[in-house]
Amino acid sequence: MSDIFQEVEEDVRREKFEKLWRTYGGYALAAAALLLLAVAGYEFWQRYQTTQREKDSLAFTAAQGLRDPNQAAKAFADLAAKAGGGYVVLSRLEEANALAQAGKRDQAVALYKDIAAGDSGPVGAAARLRAAWVLADRASRADLQTLLQPLLAPGGAWKQLAQEVLAYSDFRAGKTLVAASEFNQLAADPSAPEAVKGRAQAFASYLNNGGAANFGTVPPPAPPPAPSPQPAAGAAAP
Repeated sequence: MSDIFQEVEEDVRREKFEKLWRTYGGYALAAAALLLLAVAGYEFWQRYQTTQREKDSLAFTAAQGLRDPNQAAKAFADLAAKAGGGYVVLSRLEEANALAQAGKRDQAVALYKDIAAGDSGPVGAAARLRAAWVLADRASRADLQTLLQPLLAPGGAWKQLAQEVLAYSDFRAGKTLVAASEFNQLAADPSAPEAVKGRAQAFASYLNNGGAANFGTVPPPAPPPAPSPQPAAGAAAP
C-alpha cells in the first residue's frame, strides 16, 4: 500500500511542476538568458576598460616625453578630452605645467585654479600650490594667502609647502626679517618634509648672513693706462 501512495504523491508533484513550468517556464528561460547576457556584457566592458587604460597610459607617457612645452600642452589637452578615469585630471595638470613652462602663465594659472576648484584631493592641492608658485613673483601676499588658505589647515599635509610660498612672498616684498623668521620656523618644524626643511634652512642662512642686503653697485673698472709715445721714425738714437 505504501508503494501506491508514494506513486500517487510523485504523480501529484509531477503534475504541479508541469503546471508551474507551463505558467512560468518562459520567464525562467528569459531570466537565464538575461543573466548570461549580463555576465558576457560585464566581461566585455572589463576588457574594454583595461584596453582603454593601457591606451591612455601610453599616450600619457608619450606626451610626457615631448620636449617642446607647447606641443606637450596640446597633447595633454587632447588626452584630457578623450581619456577616462584618473587620466583626465592628471592630463589637465600636466597641461597646466606645460603652459607654465612655455611662459603662458595666465593660462596656466587659470587651469590650475579650475583643477583645484573641481578636485579636493591631492591633485587639486598640487594644482593650487603650483598656481601659487607661478604667481609668487607678482601677486600680493593677501592674494596668495587666499589661494593657499585651504592648504593651511593645522595638521594638513600641505601646510608647510604653502607656508614656504608665503615666506618667499615676504622675501620678494622686501620683508627680509619677516621672511627670515618664517624660514627659520619652517626649518625647525618637526612635521615639515625634509625637502622643505632643507630649502628653508638654506634660505634662512642666506638671509641671516646678509644675502638680501643692498651693498650698492659695483664700481666701474679703472680706465686702461694711456699708451706711451712712440719715437719718430728715423730719429737718431741718443
